[in-house]
Amino acid sequence: MAVLSQGVGYGVVIGFGALFTALMMALTWMLKRYLYEAQSSEMFSTANRSVKTGLIASAIVSSWTWAATLLTSTEVAYRYGVSGPIWYASGACVQVLLFSVLAIELKRRAPNSHTCLEVVRARYGRSTHFVYLVFALITNIIVTAMLLLGGSAVVSYLTGMHVIAACFLLPLGVIVYTLFGGIKATFLSDYTHTAVILVIILYLVFTVYTSSPHIGSIERMYDLLTVASMNDPITDNAQGSLLTMSSLQALIFGIVNVVGNFGTVFVDNAYWQRAIASDPSHCVKAYLLGGLSWYAIPFTLATTMGLTGRALGISVTDEEITAGLVLPNACVALLGTGGAWVCLLLVFFAVTSAASAELIAVSSIFTYDIFRAYIRPNATDKTVIRFSHISVLSFGVIMGVLATLLNFTGINLGYLYKLMGVLISSAVIPITLTLLWSKQNKHAAAIAPIFGLCCSLTAWLVTTKSLYGEITVFTSNQNYPMLAGNLVALFSPLFIILPLSFIWPENYTFEGTRQIQVVKEDTVTVPAPVTAYEQDLRQQEIEEDEAEQLRLKKSSRFAKISSVCLALSLFILWPMPMFGSQYVFSLPFFRGWVIVGIIWVFFSTFMVGVYPLFEARKDTVIILKAIWDDIRGRRNVSLPKTMAEAGITESNDSVVVEEKKV
Repeated sequence: MAVLSQGVGYGVVIGFGALFTALMMALTWMLKRYLYEAQSSEMFSTANRSVKTGLIASAIVSSWTWAATLLTSTEVAYRYGVSGPIWYASGACVQVLLFSVLAIELKRRAPNSHTCLEVVRARYGRSTHFVYLVFALITNIIVTAMLLLGGSAVVSYLTGMHVIAACFLLPLGVIVYTLFGGIKATFLSDYTHTAVILVIILYLVFTVYTSSPHIGSIERMYDLLTVASMNDPITDNAQGSLLTMSSLQALIFGIVNVVGNFGTVFVDNAYWQRAIASDPSHCVKAYLLGGLSWYAIPFTLATTMGLTGRALGISVTDEEITAGLVLPNACVALLGTGGAWVCLLLVFFAVTSAASAELIAVSSIFTYDIFRAYIRPNATDKTVIRFSHISVLSFGVIMGVLATLLNFTGINLGYLYKLMGVLISSAVIPITLTLLWSKQNKHAAAIAPIFGLCCSLTAWLVTTKSLYGEITVFTSNQNYPMLAGNLVALFSPLFIILPLSFIWPENYTFEGTRQIQVVKEDTVTVPAPVTAYEQDLRQQEIEEDEAEQLRLKKSSRFAKISSVCLALSLFILWPMPMFGSQYVFSLPFFRGWVIVGIIWVFFSTFMVGVYPLFEARKDTVIILKAIWDDIRGRRNVSLPKTMAEAGITESNDSVVVEEKKV
């Protein structure tokens, strides 16, 4: 289509990448200068485990807003009507809500961990650790591939920019600011990108329903969809209508979606890292609010733009639909060249923000689960940071190479999205039980995901062959083979876990996971005599730890109840009765449906756009005052403002003096 020039494509990818890189580097510098956030290895990978609700919630929304969130959700809305966005949003939201349970249990049982795999290694040992290391890296590779496949396809389609150039240039800026700022920089990037995405969605929604000469109102949209349903009825939909939740194929997609996305949340280290980086008192709220805030993005955007595609009668091939090109076509049909710009920016921000999360996740795995685990167990803080930087740079290059290879094979975003559960969901239940069930033994934990993967691949391919007579990219991408493979992947590990764990229960106490240590800074410790006052401080710390454990236990109970209730409501209680009712929306019902989506976007905008600023108000004031003092020359930068700047820190039993290098 190439509505825009190649220069626009390169300008957006390189120009906006450079702009946000400069912005993130500036913010990182200000945090270091004015809030004294030194870039230790702990800060780089965990943000010192102190991030609050709003910023974690925005990071979760950003991490989960892939290219697929925008493109595949719009695709299923175009294919199945109003039911598609619901099954996409519900099928991918429940995992984040339920993950709040694992997040708080990680805080309780492995408070100093850097990755989820460190917990596996501490509990089961090397062999099991290696199994999950492979599954975690496969997950990160699949997610990254989907990001770049979707992003490069849209950029190339709208601008004519070479798809291979897009694969390598899209992550370039992300690599740079991640190198300089670590996970804190990715959080700040997540916040800005998510805020921009929500503003663009609101612009599209109000354009469609208020000012567009093509549609302009909810009533006009309803009339156009009614006519489109009559002219081109949807197979397996009630009355062939786009305006019904009774869609068999959409339901099958929803089941594939929920199973596959368990893998890409529970096995993706990016979500574990957000739990690790969060303040314990903010952890559960962040995941619940983040999940609910994310829901509005695919639900409202896809309901608006996917149905706009149908209402305006845009013509796209099945291959283009699977590649995620409904959204750019709908934007162009709605707004012309301006729509191409809007879509290009929307996809760019989604791809780059999610890519930063994957970069730091893979970097942490390479650093803590390979380098520190097996190569340099006693590596110093500076060595760990150096290796983290190398890992970010290396995986950034690998991202581009992988996306290029997949483009040459003809594997596109839609295919990979449905296949991911077949490949990784067999690790979901065993990694969940690693934190939640003391009886699972190491043999069950090691064998179950491998067994599940073998079963899921068999089920997927056998179903394809038996239904369609041949195994090709097209036939293996159909809903029924993908449904079989995904379901077998998720549930087949239970046939290994339950017998082995009940016959040879482990009865693990989690003391080993609690002993995981942080990386110590490059210091020389000089022991000091322990005074009575310091003994009192130690006792006080013990009492505070016990109180903290009680608070975490209450948070865990709250997470279990609230996440299960919300998940059941969104995936069962809301859509299932409507699926069975065969109801076709009336105009008043459709009007209410659209208004609910708009209200939900405003809620999300407040939670991840405004609330983080409110939480950071004190730090913001400190920084602004310090900048003003700098401008007026009233800040004496030659004097240290903290003991850390002077090279001295204190602990309860020692004085720590920074080692001077000659």
